[in-house]
Amino acid sequence: MELKNKNVHFEDLGQMEYGPCWTYQETLFDEIIAQKRALRNGDALASTKNYLLFVEHPPVITMGKSGAMEHLLINDEQLRQKEVSFYKTNRGGDITFHGPGQLVGYPLLDLDHFFTDIHKYLRLLEEVIILLLADYGLSATRSSGETGVWLDVDTPQARKICAMGVRASRWVTMHGFALNVTTDLSYFDLIVPCGIYGKKVTSLATELGRQIALDEVKERLKYHFEKVFEAKLV
Repeated sequence: MELKNKNVHFEDLGQMEYGPCWTYQETLFDEIIAQKRALRNGDALASTKNYLLFVEHPPVITMGKSGAMEHLLINDEQLRQKEVSFYKTNRGGDITFHGPGQLVGYPLLDLDHFFTDIHKYLRLLEEVIILLLADYGLSATRSSGETGVWLDVDTPQARKICAMGVRASRWVTMHGFALNVTTDLSYFDLIVPCGIYGKKVTSLATELGRQIALDEVKERLKYHFEKVFEAKLV
């Protein structure tokens, strides 16, 4: 009988540059993969770990595996002038921005402990954000064919509040979601967000017309993550 480990080690990294954070993710990811390769019986599955990392990055633009360089609207010199870093990454999805006031979450989960279905995994990540936004009175939803969380889908006012992009191997996940809380949205003018033309980006503070404490949002997100994934943060 397989033993499922739904304990998720939580770590708030605070403010951290994208590069070192990506390296840290890869280290944890590789450790989990190595553990799985070494397994010889079902009971040993309980030894593989899960993680949830929270972080706030300095201004950085990242491009996923399906990204197109034409979705980056400025050149290298302009990036330097604006002090914005740029990385091509191994996550899914197109191009996005991370910066101060944005809550970035990186779940590194062994889905053998939960369910082996990446589509379901993405839908549950979206559900965590949808439930969190409902706490603030916002009716958020999904947009067909566009991973992430949106407001006023299928209207001219459609706008994205949370972007998502993940990588998975041997049912282990990395990368994750980026929720705009008090983010300076002008940075998104430097890109075609997620490669989607003609749709806007928003933040929790913009929608509510007031500043929101990032720590408050973190606690609500942790609560909903535990409920939706039937996990325990430790």
